[in-house]
Order: sequence, then C-alpha cells, then structure tokens
Amino acid sequence: MSAVTPADPADPAVPTLTLRTHVEGEATIVHCSGNLTHGLTYILRDEVKPLIPQCKKIILDLTELNKLDSMGLGSIVALYVSAKTAGTALILINLSPKIRDIFRITNVWSVLEVYGENIIRMP
Repeated sequence: MSAVTPADPADPAVPTLTLRTHVEGEATIVHCSGNLTHGLTYILRDEVKPLIPQCKKIILDLTELNKLDSMGLGSIVALYVSAKTAGTALILINLSPKIRDIFRITNVWSVLEVYGENIIRMP
C-alpha cells in the first residue's frame, strides 16, 4: 500500500510521505519515505494503526525518512502506546543520525531499546 499527501506529489516543493507495506515472515514492515511532519502524520497513523490488532511485530523502516518534527515524533509515540496495549512489538530500524538526535533531544530515546546501531525497539 502507498499513500501520499493530497497535494500535488509531482511538485518537488510540496512535502510528501510515502509508505510501502509488506509482510516478511512474522513481521509487517512499513518503509517510510519523505517527511513525517505536521499535516502528514495521518498517513502513517491511518496505515499502521489498523495493522496493530492483526500483527505481533511491526517494523518501521526509516531509511528514507528525510524529516521528522514534533508531530511526527508524537505519531510514532502514539502508535507505540497503541501497539504496547495490544501486545504488538513496534520496532524502528535504520534511523539516520538526524532522526536519532531528535529522539535523544526530546528524551524519547530513554523509552527505547537499542539493538545495535540501526535497530530500536519500543519496549
């Protein structure tokens, strides 16, 4: 599945968020590309939240995530709370140094489990 903002995705000045979701083994992997920022967070929420009751493990691959703001961070934390309540593991992988810094600066880092350099699990 893919989703983009309702604005014109052909316009490079318009920020977008694109998601690609697939199942690999017991995990559902969601590849995030673009910006997880104000006005775009609903795209991630609407894609991932319905997966939570069906999946035991959801992996957010942030390899191609260019930008994350406080709204994006809040949407990840909200998904974490929903996942934890449902008994689903939410794992973040491939965070860029810039994205990792946002987690550290906001102290969200303290609730994460780090598995190596590129894999973070929200306990």
